[in-house]
Amino acid sequence: MTLMDTEHTTWTKQYINGSWVDGSGEKTMENINPYTGEVIATWRSSNKKDIDKAYESAQKNSIEWAKSLPAAKEEVLRKVSSLMVERKEEIIQLLITESGSTRIKSEAEFAAAKRIVDEAASFPYRMKGEIIPSNTPGKENRVVREPKGVIGVIGPWNFPLHLCLRSVAPAIALGNGVVIKPASDTPITAGWLIADLFEQAGLPEGVLNVVAGSGSEIGDYFVAHPVPKVISFTGSTEVGQGIGKLAGEHLKETALELGGNNAMVVLEDTDIERAAEAAVFGKFLHQGQICMALNRIIVHADIYDQFVESFVAKTKNVQAGDPADANTLVGPLIREKEVERLLELVDKTKAEGARLLLGGTSKGSVLSPTVLADVKPEQDIVQQELFGPVAVIMKAHDEQEAVRLANDTPYGLSGSVFTQDLNRGYQVAQRIESGMVHVNDQSVNDEAHVMFGGEKASGIGRFGGDWAIEKFTRTRWISIQHQYREYPGVK
Repeated sequence: MTLMDTEHTTWTKQYINGSWVDGSGEKTMENINPYTGEVIATWRSSNKKDIDKAYESAQKNSIEWAKSLPAAKEEVLRKVSSLMVERKEEIIQLLITESGSTRIKSEAEFAAAKRIVDEAASFPYRMKGEIIPSNTPGKENRVVREPKGVIGVIGPWNFPLHLCLRSVAPAIALGNGVVIKPASDTPITAGWLIADLFEQAGLPEGVLNVVAGSGSEIGDYFVAHPVPKVISFTGSTEVGQGIGKLAGEHLKETALELGGNNAMVVLEDTDIERAAEAAVFGKFLHQGQICMALNRIIVHADIYDQFVESFVAKTKNVQAGDPADANTLVGPLIREKEVERLLELVDKTKAEGARLLLGGTSKGSVLSPTVLADVKPEQDIVQQELFGPVAVIMKAHDEQEAVRLANDTPYGLSGSVFTQDLNRGYQVAQRIESGMVHVNDQSVNDEAHVMFGGEKASGIGRFGGDWAIEKFTRTRWISIQHQYREYPGVK
């Protein structure tokens, strides 16, 4: 796919103050198709001057945007949603080409991103204040809700459109200015495409800006810049910790959705076929390159062998290869070095006594669906986020051990419990140290109106619905003294 296929010539430009301009940096960067290895396009990187201009633009132009009527904000969001529908096939093709997304995953990402925009369209009417009683005679206490100002959004490469819009759409709907720094692997779908949609939708110039460049060169400056009030980041825990530390030094708020080492607990009374089917989807969607993907499948000893047999049988039917093929579930990893990393880990785990039941081979950047059984808690593969199509199956002798194994990780993003006793499933879910747990479903779930976020090393803050409103607005106390107040000791 080339740029000409999209009929856009702006996919190599920075978007600053309503104009598409070349970056001011000296470095030329490449946008590479992870499946074919072909260069989609090259662009000139942004630098600190571009970031200054982008933040200054967002700050200046968000003042009038914040004052605009709720209906005006709603209209822009509704128009973005409509444009997404009109341009759906273009967007799907961009996701396939730029991020290696399969069509199955691209369709799911498109739907989730559109729901985010539709939900955000209601936010201008949901910014509610309060009148609170006072113990001072004649005083009226008003608690008002306002936009925070400018939000800096650092977009990821795995679900670039959805996870970037998850912050951008609510922030703009609530009256903020926004500057996006998209992942260098997906500058179009995590940045320029979003700017193009909002520009077409009539968002005033300068409210939204996009600066694309190397995180190692401009990342710290993007976070530490004095203008943004909140830094929203989705990505690895290691990078998130650095962002959190830097933001803390400058007294900035953060919204951090970080890594996960998510577990599915399969109890002995489970419908094995249903659980195995869910586990295959939760493990292999987008090649496992999802923060919510299943890293560990913990199965009760009484049904362990039957579950493993069913899981392997279903995995054998999973198609891997060309992400553009409508039947492909497992496409390419974002880079070939990720294949090498995972294969080394698989070999190490096998050498330590685990059984390799399927896979362990690759072709280019596509790693075949791989299944390891009899994995032990102390093995390296259990202790880290895999971000690839490698399934790890562990045995638990009872419910208590299953919960202990699920919690034996510094992460706590998402999780899953399978049982035919729904009350039991809920009770087990309550004991799992995770921001989100799904009973009789796999771990990859996201609904625009429901809170989304993790515990422990999986992040800080909540996205979605009312939680997004809370994150991207502030409250202030403004009191009005309706009658003269007497002050003791003053005449």
